[in-house]
Amino acid sequence: MNCSLWVFYGLPFVTPDSILVVTINSTGLAMEIAYITIFFVFAQKKGRLKVTLWIITELIFLGIVAACTMLFFHTHTKRSRIVGILCVIFGALMYASPLTIMQQVIKTKSVKYMPFYLSLANFLNGVVWVTYALIRFDLYILIGNGLGAISGAIQLILYACYYSSTPKDEENEKPTEVQLSGCNGRARPFA
Repeated sequence: MNCSLWVFYGLPFVTPDSILVVTINSTGLAMEIAYITIFFVFAQKKGRLKVTLWIITELIFLGIVAACTMLFFHTHTKRSRIVGILCVIFGALMYASPLTIMQQVIKTKSVKYMPFYLSLANFLNGVVWVTYALIRFDLYILIGNGLGAISGAIQLILYACYYSSTPKDEENEKPTEVQLSGCNGRARPFA
């Protein structure tokens, strides 16, 4: 939904001269479609049905937004404002989605369930888009992604604070030695 709204926001009849917003978010949308396709291949029927209903709901919502924007708002400024506000809302929701995990990190003093690279990607994505927004001075891109950069920075700070207190899983650690035994001449990990 987030990429779809940003693609709509960047179209010339909503926000002129925003081809970069359209191309990058179109790429993100294509990646999401590929991900959903892979999900559909491997998911059970119940999971596919649930995701299909969400996709239909999102498409209906996007259609309503597009129709209302084009029918009721006749200037680029008004269209950009309405769609931009929706983009900020959905962007903030996307960036804020790890907040539940952040609460768990603080409570358990463990970063076990907060992937570092996802937090880093959130932060870097927010910073890059904030930089772009400052160059073009696009308030809607700035607000949503500024919140994302702050959220990503908070996640990275939490990660730095609680990484050392995170207990290491013995089952996930790689063996450091190889033990040779009467296992038909094959090596097996030292347990």
